[in-house]
Parts: sequence; C-alpha cells; structure tokens
Amino acid sequence: MKKIALVLKGYPRLSETFIAQEIRALELRGFDITLVSLRHPTDKEVHPIHRQIEADVLYLPEYLHQEPTRVCKALFKVITKFSLCKVIKQFIKDVKRDTSRGRWRRLGQSLVLAAEMPEGIEQMYAHFLHTPASVTRYAALINNLPWSCSAHAKDIWTSEEWDLREKLQELQWLATCTGANHEYLQSISDDPSKVQLVYHGLDFERFDTVERESRAAFDASGEDKTVQIISVGRAVPKKGYDDLLKAFAKLDKSLHWQFTHIGGGEILADLQEQARELGIDKNIRWLGAQPQLEVLKAYRESDLFVLASKIVADGDRDGMPNVLMEAQSQAVCCLATDISGIPELITSEENGVLVPSNDPQALSEALSELLVNSEKREQFGECGQSQLHQRFDVKIGIDQLQVLFEANSEDKQ
Repeated sequence: MKKIALVLKGYPRLSETFIAQEIRALELRGFDITLVSLRHPTDKEVHPIHRQIEADVLYLPEYLHQEPTRVCKALFKVITKFSLCKVIKQFIKDVKRDTSRGRWRRLGQSLVLAAEMPEGIEQMYAHFLHTPASVTRYAALINNLPWSCSAHAKDIWTSEEWDLREKLQELQWLATCTGANHEYLQSISDDPSKVQLVYHGLDFERFDTVERESRAAFDASGEDKTVQIISVGRAVPKKGYDDLLKAFAKLDKSLHWQFTHIGGGEILADLQEQARELGIDKNIRWLGAQPQLEVLKAYRESDLFVLASKIVADGDRDGMPNVLMEAQSQAVCCLATDISGIPELITSEENGVLVPSNDPQALSEALSELLVNSEKREQFGECGQSQLHQRFDVKIGIDQLQVLFEANSEDKQ
C-alpha cells in the first residue's frame, strides 16, 4: 500500500468534486493517502463523497503570522538537513523573480509540511501547478521525496513560464485534463513524456442514470411549458455569466423560460444587479452553493444546461468543466462555448451545441433555437449521455494514475 501526501489548496471544497472523487477512487485502489490543505474549509456544506473519504487531513498555517511558533518549530526541526540548503538556494532564485508575500508563505508552509510529514510517506502529489505545487516542491526537496502533480486550468495559464518549466524539470510526472493543456505543457518541457493527458471523468455510481420524464412537449413558445435552464458554477469572470445574462436579455419577449444558477462566487451580487438592470431578474433563481444531492436533483428537473466560459485578461480559463459532464450524465442538453477542453467533450450539433466565447449574440441565437426545439434538446441530451459513458468514465483516468504511481515505485526499487 503506497503512502502518498496529496497537497491541495483547500479541502473540502464544493467546487472541486472531481478531486474528491479521485481521492476516494485512489483509496479504493489501496493507496494510503494523507491530505495536506493550504487553507481551512470555507464551504458550509460537504458532498456525500467527502464523508466517504477516509484520509486524515493536515492543515498547514494559512498565514504564517497566525502560527509563528509552529513555523519556528518546523524550521528548527529541519534546519540540520543538508537538503535545506538546496531549498534556500532555490527560494532565493524564485523570490528574485517573484517578490510577492505569497512566495514567502509557500516557503513557510513547506517547512511545516516537511517537519510534520507523516511517517512513511513515499510520494508527494499536488493538485494544481501553481501554489500547491510550489509548497510540494520545496517540501519534497527538504525531505528528498519524489513528487508529481495534476494541472488543470488557472494554475497553468496564469503562471509564469519559467515557473512551469522548472517544476516540469523536477517532478516525476504530470497529469493534465485537456488536450490544449497537454500540448502546451509538453511544448515547454525538456521531457515531454512526463506530461500525460488524463481526463478526470465522472463517477457513474454517484451520477447514476435515471429515466427522465419526457419533456418533448416543452418549448418556450407556450405559457404553460416554461423551459427550465440551469447553470452550475462559481460566479467568477471566467464563467462568462455576464455574457449569458446579456444573451438572455436579447431573447424574444414571447419566449417562456426560467434560469437557475447554483454556486457562490465573488461577483454574484454584481450579476444579480446586472439581471435587474437588464429587466430579466424575474426569470432567474439564484440558489447559491448547494450540496451535491440538490445539484443532481436540479439537473434532473432541467431542460437545458448553459455555460458561457471565456478566457479573461490574466489568462485564466476553464479546463474541462466537470459540471458539463454532470449535466450530460443526466441526459441534459448542453450549450457551451468552444474554449479549452470543452470541444473534447462536446461536438457541436452532435451531442450538444458550441458557440464562440465573448459573443452574447451567438449565445442568444443558440438559446433561441434550443428553447423552441425540444426534439433537438432531447436528441443532444441522449447522445451526450451515451458518449460520456464511453469516453469519460472516472475509472479510465484512475487506471492511468495508478500506472503512474506504481511505475514511480518500481523506479525506486
């Protein structure tokens, strides 16, 4: 049973179900996992899968000034290690290029992690190539442990290339969840074979298929047949909810629809105000963050799922949004934008509809057609569900990760 320290930015998080399902799947494969979280949880609820995870959680100091004694004790414990010199040299090199306070916090957190590392850890593994990977990298250097990483979206596209290159040189392997990520990371790596394409997929035991009541008669042209639209995602700029609201405002006033948004986020109040200014607030329900069973229920009561993802100024973007797979698992027709890994999941006019990002007019036109064409919605929903089961079963990705972890063990022997 391999012992792994799995480093996360925060745990548990409602918005990162794909990580939780991976943790549980690895536990079921026999891996002994200790979770390491850089932050304490902020969500009030947890998903059922979080209750199934057996791993202990080590919470590092979120801010060094809050636990100075703990940081000092960690430094005294590791100060005699020769490897600490390597870390200090690397840190000086890094801080010359990144003078932020966050860089110092990562060093302090890595000292605590190295000092408090559970006995017998054989491998360190980070989710996200920015902050969690930096802490993992320093701690792995101190304790002379191999480390690996999974990279997703913001952590790749908002990071400096020098930072990515150096991490890719040191880690044993990296898994990433979209073809675009895979191509870019391979292009900047001295050893492209380290970078593996691993779709995180969906656990169909949790998102089981149920027979949906036919809603073929529901089109938005009839008052008694209101079409239910849903989107699940954090209210942050890269999700494109501002564009979606503009698209709703462009719809013909004779159409009958209701939009439900599930998720918290930093710009939620701004979006609510935008909806009021556009005169569409009576058509919208803002439910905030919800536990997974409520989200699943909402999918099953919906006719159309919409996600207007886009690339924002700092390069941040979605990778492979898990919520699209969740909606497809319930045979809900999906309308999304054609960025990042989304075209790897949805082929437009075959198992869903794709439109250009940053284009409320194109989004509104696609919405108009799908609102009145219930047969197309049902066709795309059923096709999406079928193809999802064939290509994006979580077990496929876990098989790949197991091979990577076990190959690393064999290399050490």
